[in-house]
Amino acid sequence: MIVASALILIDIQMGFNDPIWGARNNPQAEANAGRLLAEWRKWAAPVCHIRHVSVQPGSPLAADGTIFKPEVTPLDREPIFEKQVNSAFIGTELEDHLTHSSVGDLVICGLTTPHCVSTTTRMAANLGFNVRLAHDACAAFASNASTDWAPGMAALDPQTIHDTAISHLHGEFARVLSTDAILTEGP
Repeated sequence: MIVASALILIDIQMGFNDPIWGARNNPQAEANAGRLLAEWRKWAAPVCHIRHVSVQPGSPLAADGTIFKPEVTPLDREPIFEKQVNSAFIGTELEDHLTHSSVGDLVICGLTTPHCVSTTTRMAANLGFNVRLAHDACAAFASNASTDWAPGMAALDPQTIHDTAISHLHGEFARVLSTDAILTEGP
């Protein structure tokens, strides 16, 4: 028996408040993720929190940077999966947890769109999960626009980075929807 969609909240951590990341798009991402979380809790639907724990010295995603933002603080009964790479499925028990909980559908949101959100969404789809991605509950940063690999190439702004990542996911790996549209559909 398949249960309601699980909400997967990826890396919505205090470490992403660090100025090292630069400008970002979608300042409402955390609030939208919080809205999704509140409704999933109201519906008693499955919720999984993903936390990036960096092993890089001085990373903003180590130590206090691993604390979840207040909008999405986990409850004691909600599982937390800690990772050290982009995909929430690598080095964690997430896939086993979802499979043993009879979850076949996922709603994904979090930080950052071109990295952990994109990688997790792609892998979820490749593993056979049906994915809805809440585009307005995700965000990208200017630091995602490194031009070190191509000197002379103009850096992309965070909104363009976000939109490009989302457009690559929609249709092949996920149905990309707004938070409001997902809330209308429900778990």
